[in-house]
Amino acid sequence: MGAGHDHSHSHGSGDTRVSRMIIGAAVLGTFFVLELVTALMINSIALLADAGHMLTDLVAMFMGLTAVLLARRGSTSAARTYGWHRAEVFTAVANAALLLGVAGFILYEAFERLGNAPEVPGVPLIVVALAGLAANAVVMLLLRSDSERSLAVKGAYMEVVADTVGSIGVLIAGIVTVTTSWPYADVVVAVLVALWVLPRAFALARSALRILSESSPAHIDVDELRSALCAVPGVTEVHDLHVWTLVPGKDMATAHLTSAGDTARVLVDARAVLAARGLEHATVQVEPPGGVGECGVKNC
Repeated sequence: MGAGHDHSHSHGSGDTRVSRMIIGAAVLGTFFVLELVTALMINSIALLADAGHMLTDLVAMFMGLTAVLLARRGSTSAARTYGWHRAEVFTAVANAALLLGVAGFILYEAFERLGNAPEVPGVPLIVVALAGLAANAVVMLLLRSDSERSLAVKGAYMEVVADTVGSIGVLIAGIVTVTTSWPYADVVVAVLVALWVLPRAFALARSALRILSESSPAHIDVDELRSALCAVPGVTEVHDLHVWTLVPGKDMATAHLTSAGDTARVLVDARAVLAARGLEHATVQVEPPGGVGECGVKNC
């Protein structure tokens, strides 16, 4: 019987990621105060919607930063063998819930104003929207590269993107208000921004819940992988094949192979099959024919 465990950890520039998130949080925090105060002063629901999204950006940034720091710190507990890596996945779920809550609140407030839209000055909308676009552009540039490697950062990045669309909407509302004096421009933009955010929040939640439910990664065809392992010379059966994602960028796999051949050779070939599909963190066990505990045996 032989077992192989391939550890291949890819460590990004963690310090750079943390510093970028801190700078991004500072930029967002400064602009959030400006936008919220202006929204309350001029009674703009579109600006309030954008401020709400900015708040979720801030919360997402701090939760994401906490998750990244916890994952880097690891755990001294023998019971927590994966450390705090999953913290960022839970963070993504919380971010999605926050986005859904803000969008729902804005939709409620917008419909409350139908038929009785207050007068909102357009010039402050334009000025604040332009400032918001500049702030979001800076933060998007800071987070873009790390958003593909971390679900926590991706959640924060997605909310900044959503807020950028919100700022564009506020800018349009301001221009329409200044040029036409139409009182519902503010309300319409608020509704459109909320509706634009909703499906993206659901998508983020779905991605995180897929990981938490330990479903196989979307890019891995488990049946094809099983067939490829069956094709390894000397392998007669494949069972207990499991593939899941610990965090984005770190897919895991375990497999039991039955073989009467050279165990070392089978291990090397099986690892190559897994690595070719991005499964470099895998545990492979080779067992002789007639081994016990063969759950879900698949004859090759």
